[in-house]
Order: sequence, then C-alpha cells, then structure tokens
Amino acid sequence: MLSNDLTAMLQIDYPIIQAPMAGGITTPELVSCVSEHGALGSIGAGYMTPQSLRQHIKDVQKRTSNPFSVNVFVPNTFNVSEEEVEASVNQLRPIRKALGVEGGNPSLPTPASMKRNFEEQINVILEEKVPICSFTFGFPPEEVVAELKKENVILMGTATTVNEAILLESKGMDMIIIQGSEAGGHRGHFLAERDQSLIGLMSLIPQVSDHVTVPVIAAGGIMDARGLVAARYLGASAVQMGTAFLTCAESGAHPTYKEAILNANEDDIVLTQAFSGKWARGIKNTFIDDMKGYTSVPPFPVQNTLTSAIRKASADQYNPAYMSLWTGQNPRLATDLSAATFIQHLVQEVKVITR
Repeated sequence: MLSNDLTAMLQIDYPIIQAPMAGGITTPELVSCVSEHGALGSIGAGYMTPQSLRQHIKDVQKRTSNPFSVNVFVPNTFNVSEEEVEASVNQLRPIRKALGVEGGNPSLPTPASMKRNFEEQINVILEEKVPICSFTFGFPPEEVVAELKKENVILMGTATTVNEAILLESKGMDMIIIQGSEAGGHRGHFLAERDQSLIGLMSLIPQVSDHVTVPVIAAGGIMDARGLVAARYLGASAVQMGTAFLTCAESGAHPTYKEAILNANEDDIVLTQAFSGKWARGIKNTFIDDMKGYTSVPPFPVQNTLTSAIRKASADQYNPAYMSLWTGQNPRLATDLSAATFIQHLVQEVKVITR
C-alpha cells in the first residue's frame, strides 16, 4: 500500500504528493520538508517569473537532496477586448475604493507573454536539473516534451476526464494526475467545458485506470489515510494532496487564509470564476457574492491580473472578504500540524487501516 512502481520511479518512500499550489503557498520550507519525510514536495510555479523560480529551486535544493517537482501552467490562447477589460475594471472599482487600493490598472498579460514565460520556466527546470515536472491546463508542445525527456525528467499531466487522461498519455506524460470535482483551486480541464469536467474522484479513478497504462495519481478532497487507501484500492498509484498541506505550518498561505479553511464547512465551498476568469473551487465570501450579478468576466489570466491588487490588499488587511480562499470539499478534515507530523500521522494511519 505504501510502496509500488510509482514510488520507485519517483524515488520516494510513500505514494503521497504535496500538490503544487501556486501563489506563494509552496515555500521552500514546505517543499523540502515534504520531500525530506518520504513524500514528494512540489513547487507551484504557475505565477512565478523564471528568476523567482530559479531562486525557489535553489532554496529547495539547499534544504534537501531528495526529489521534488515543479509544476507549470501550459499557456493557452485567449482573446479579450478593451470593452471586456473596461467592464471588469468598472465592476471592481467600488471594491478597490473600499479597500483603499490606489494606482492605475496593471500591465495585462498576453498570449505571447505567457508563452515566453512558460518557455523560460522550462529552461530553468532543465538548467537546474529538476527531476520531475508537472503540467496543468493542458499538455506541453511536442518539442518541450522531447527536450525534457532527453534529460530524463519525469513528466506528469493533469486531467479531469478519461479522454483528457488518454490524450495526455499519448502526448508523452509518464504519469497522470486526475483531478476530481472535489479538488480545491483552479479546475484543470482543457478538452470540455466545466460542466462536463466535474466528475467525482471516486468515479474517475477506476475509469481512468482502465484506460491508461501509466500510473494514475488521484487528487481532490483527499485529506487523510481513509482517502489515500480508498484511492489506492480504486486503482490509483498515489494521491496528491493540496488543502491538507495548505494549512500546515510551513505553508506560505496567509494566516487568514489558513484560519478560514480551518473554520469552514463543506457547504461553504463553491465554484467561481470571479477572481481569475477560470473556474476554481474555494470558500464563498463577499467578493464572490458581489460578483454574482456579472455573467461574464475577462478570461484567465486577464481577470486574475485585474483582481490581484484587491486580493493583496484584502490579505494585507487580514480581511478574508476579498481573498481567493481556494480549498477542496473536505475542509472539516484540515489540521494545523507541521508537514512532517502530518506525513508521519498519515503513514501510521494507513498502516493501521490496512494491517
């Protein structure tokens, strides 16, 4: 139950992966602690500049010689009009005023700038000899796959449906992370729309396992040994846990964010695209309520950029009302343990359940 072909391939002791949560959560302390204690730590590089990513990797490498992974967002094309941007700016203006956010609008990302950042991130991963790379929001170009495989980098893709998993395997992914509808944060779907991609993890695991030959990693709502054991029995080779590590002591999540999760119930969790323009699961708050009347927002990453100052100001003021409080559907199971203690307890509980 605690060792298999996947753990051997990744050179880890336990089939446990700390999810690569972007936005400053995956500190070098968290990633290295997870890797030092037998699981796989992951850097969430989605919003990092290449320079920041390089420093982050070096900081992890100083703390551990064990394997860890880096996750990057696959850049997608997007179109946004000046009218859409202006409409969103107008919607957000009263909130900016209430929070005291001053200054003009930030420089907006373009498909070209996102592609350039992705390519530079890949170069950093290669230059710093990161052993494992995972992808979200699609699959990387063929030449990127070839370049990474040439350097023996293990590749993981993220799927929300069986068809996405099959496609990712055909594109050269060595392992498939399957994201159930329970998962917190951004939805990783890229073939179908949101409604067609909200498959529960317990239904998704056996179906994907029956249709791909590479190892399957289960993600979404797994918070303890019961979830890990269930996922393994259904056909997953490992689990990826996000919210469970987000509230750990070493996580870079804001204290207000951690507190919100530790005090949330399952019926507080909703899907929204108001913060970023991409569907994501988190705790319902004032911002989500205020944005309900708007049926359209600019696509990701434009809306994400437009709301960045609001989210930062809200965090700076320790005010959860306008923060993006991403979390999965099992917040009642969250703890505030250290990552090391959490892993130790998790492994011990698995042994008890499966003895």
